[in-house]
Amino acid sequence: MKRLMAVLLLVSLTLGVTSSLLAVSESAVLFLLISPGARAAGMGEAFVAVADDATAAYWNPAGLAFQRGREITLMHANWLPQLVSDMSYEFLAYKQYVESLGGTIGGNITFLNLGEQVQTGEQGPEPLGTFSSWDLGVTLCYATQLNDNFGLGVGMRYIHSNLAPIGAGAEKGTGVGSTFAVDLGILYKMPFLPGLNFGANLSNMGPKITYIDAAQADPIPTNLKIGFSYDLMNSDYNQFRISMDTNKLLVVRYYEDENGNRVDDIAGMSDEEKEKLTPKSDPFYKAIFTAWGDGSLSDQMGRLISSIGAEYIYNKMISIRVGYYYDEEGKVKYPSFGAGLQYSAFRFDFAYVAAEQGHPLSDTMRFSLTANF
Repeated sequence: MKRLMAVLLLVSLTLGVTSSLLAVSESAVLFLLISPGARAAGMGEAFVAVADDATAAYWNPAGLAFQRGREITLMHANWLPQLVSDMSYEFLAYKQYVESLGGTIGGNITFLNLGEQVQTGEQGPEPLGTFSSWDLGVTLCYATQLNDNFGLGVGMRYIHSNLAPIGAGAEKGTGVGSTFAVDLGILYKMPFLPGLNFGANLSNMGPKITYIDAAQADPIPTNLKIGFSYDLMNSDYNQFRISMDTNKLLVVRYYEDENGNRVDDIAGMSDEEKEKLTPKSDPFYKAIFTAWGDGSLSDQMGRLISSIGAEYIYNKMISIRVGYYYDEEGKVKYPSFGAGLQYSAFRFDFAYVAAEQGHPLSDTMRFSLTANF
């Protein structure tokens, strides 16, 4: 149906507020960039060098290397309440130390319900029916300590996107696609300054996802996240840490003309000239390198997404969190606040995004429950 591509574009624009607007035009399955866990959300999403609970399978699988025991985390959020009323985000994570493997296994399931869409015909806007759109990600990972201070983690992810189960006119295929991805993470605890951690996670390395046909396949959002955390206090009754993260999206898209020549700038072209161009993108193993040379140094710096956060824990029971998320190019800038309550083996966390009035992320709340057993 002719409205399928409009649905795909609308979904991309809707999800694009979770990251740089550059990502809207450069990658698919942007739900992979939605951060799970109300704890990390309350800290402005600065968590790659913390990663000390079950959500580490997303933030940095290497963080699992230093964890013992078993833990499960569940999270729910009504997503983008300022835009739509029927979108929701669900997340389930689990981790367990396995002595015979010499490390910790973990995993998570991410489900984004995109709500109900209206199907229309070729000749007009009259509705013919409805269908549901959703995205799913399933991750398994393993992490181990190489020594007392260095942890290494790897994750494998299956991705399925069900945007529209119908065709788009003469186009081949539907709005349904699947692919897989790999994550690699490291976490280093600085021996010369106890409490200072460095973390890095290269995530979503995998083949493009195909909705229509192979020629129109879209890259997935390969992302490099690096950061530091430091424990300013760490006593029995008072714990206080600060953390900082920086993200770089490693996706490169461009155009080719009828002669196969690369075209990077289309701003001055007419609509007729643009119609003759073919969109192209580098495979992930190439984009990991070429993304660093895509534009000037100032352009590169402007595309970085940064965040800073802090967490105070009293008596290992009550937590207060604050953070700030900064994406200059995507014009996504907001403070976040959070709180947590630990009772016995259970922890309840809450986070609130204080985006400006009218912003799609305004009034977004996240709730998560964590249990140790």
